[in-house]
Amino acid sequence: MKIKQKKPKVPKVKEKAKKKRSVKKFLKSDAAFPYLCLIPSLAGVMVFFIVPFFVIIFYSMVDNPINKEFVFLDNYISVLKNTAFKRAALNTLTFSAISVPLAVVLSMLLAMLLDCKIPFVSQFRTSFLCPMMVPVASIVLIWQVIFHYNGALNDFLSNFGIEKIDWLKSTKGQIVIVVLFLWKNLGYNMILFLSALNNIPKDIIEVATLEGAGGFYKFFRIKLRYLSPTILFVAILSLINSFKVFREIYLLTGDYPFDSLYMLQHFMNNTFRNIDYQKLSSAAILMAIVMVIIIGALFIAENKFGEDVED
Repeated sequence: MKIKQKKPKVPKVKEKAKKKRSVKKFLKSDAAFPYLCLIPSLAGVMVFFIVPFFVIIFYSMVDNPINKEFVFLDNYISVLKNTAFKRAALNTLTFSAISVPLAVVLSMLLAMLLDCKIPFVSQFRTSFLCPMMVPVASIVLIWQVIFHYNGALNDFLSNFGIEKIDWLKSTKGQIVIVVLFLWKNLGYNMILFLSALNNIPKDIIEVATLEGAGGFYKFFRIKLRYLSPTILFVAILSLINSFKVFREIYLLTGDYPFDSLYMLQHFMNNTFRNIDYQKLSSAAILMAIVMVIIIGALFIAENKFGEDVED
């Protein structure tokens, strides 16, 4: 009978040495170059986003940064009961619910209008892109001149016997901000939709035309389905930009504007100035949860709507 010889065991020191050599070879190879280039970006995301996010979660569940006594959800409950937070959340939700759908629909309609090869297309497109090049300070100055109580718009309306309206200090203040938001963002969204319209297969449109399909059928059954990824992207981008409108509102009205213009960013800014980290952190986490839910719902809707196009 043959006696099986057992293989000599390799010492662990040699195994570790082999692993180190293999790691060194990989780092010196060309395959490691892309991963090495990602290290600064990953480090930046870790230091400036991921770690601060967990720090905010920690602050939202303690009584204060000094005692660090764990209070669980007490800070969240106090924030949800706060009158200023409820007013700011309602105003922000109302503004986003009005401005975001308008930004998506109007920019898509403008893109379809330009896609029809109307005269002066380049001039028309440039006029909508101009607001992107205007500094914020200039935009605020223009809006103050137009919508001030003694501004240009009230002077124009007085010619028709309409009484003056204090636009920025009344319930009509959100109308001014919605117009400002649309004026700033329609141009960029329109370019995105123009690019998406140009990527729709022309042969499908031609076949539908030969079979007698009307304009509404081609739009709702063909174009809208191919535009669904762009609609999702524009909706998310507009939603994010709707939270950034605080800068213009702040320059127009200051720290404590009229009730209809008091946004979540005002609440955050004023809470930060009062050094109330617990309330600030809890409000930030609640905002993040709501944003994740909304964006997740948009992704689910887009996946169901554009499923047959992808197949």
